[in-house]
Amino acid sequence: MSTPPRAAAVTLGTRASALARAQTDVVASLLVASEPNVECSTRVFSTAGDRTQDSGEPLPSIGGKGLFTAELERALRDGEIDVAVHSLKDLPTEDAPGVAIAAVTTREDVRDCLVARSGGSLAELPSGAVVGTSSLRRSAQLAALRPELEIRSIRGNVDTRVRKVADGEFDAAVLAAAGVRRLGLDDVVTEWLAHETMLPAPGQGALAVQCRADDGAVLVLLAGIDDAAARAETTAERAFLRALGGGCAAPVAALAVTTTTPLVRLQGLVASVDGRRVVRVTGEGDPTDIGERLAEEALSRGADRILAGVR
Repeated sequence: MSTPPRAAAVTLGTRASALARAQTDVVASLLVASEPNVECSTRVFSTAGDRTQDSGEPLPSIGGKGLFTAELERALRDGEIDVAVHSLKDLPTEDAPGVAIAAVTTREDVRDCLVARSGGSLAELPSGAVVGTSSLRRSAQLAALRPELEIRSIRGNVDTRVRKVADGEFDAAVLAAAGVRRLGLDDVVTEWLAHETMLPAPGQGALAVQCRADDGAVLVLLAGIDDAAARAETTAERAFLRALGGGCAAPVAALAVTTTTPLVRLQGLVASVDGRRVVRVTGEGDPTDIGERLAEEALSRGADRILAGVR
């Protein structure tokens, strides 16, 4: 069977935020570097997640991860765009019908980071300091580390969250380092949180590039920007999350590092929202196998009860 020709022109769909546009620009640049003759254009969409940014409600209570992806996936299926760009950590672990993740890009910084008005570290925040995060994963780990802090939901784009700290609405906020770096806001970070302190979300730091599952020309084009290590690592992390059955509402963390291709070493974590119960697992193996195996181990060690409590 002959290989389908590469697409000569593609329309990329993106959300309207500065970070989403920056991420789409990254993918467009990768495509042009891989295939210099390709022409890239961009179409901007407003998602349900964007329209609820000012609600102040935590993401799980208003719908979770699909809030930021459903409109772009519909536009893909309807032929309005050829490619959709997402933060991989925002994508549900089950593929949307008719849509494929055709590329996973080289990962940015996978860590979380602290933005504190005092300029200090997490350990230096005073008792009772108000720390903002929209993530149950971060909330649970913060509660385990510093139970005397007051953890509140914070919504809005990266620059909005940074401004809320500067304006005194919060004493600090915990953000994904990748988004901060992609926006060139490194200077506002007061601490880059080590993995031992804050294990990241499955898929954090990677971009997922979707297209229609039957669009052979675009599949070939996107194969040129797929990063094998990032694909293997995030496959393991997302297999762990999927096998736990937790979804967006669960305080689940995972980080894989490629060892000998295609093997990865995976760390996984499941924590109760109050931080009092934490299950950690580690192992090495084939990405999907080790993700599923460590999920089974975590469930047998009490993660099932933690997740039942969250649900």
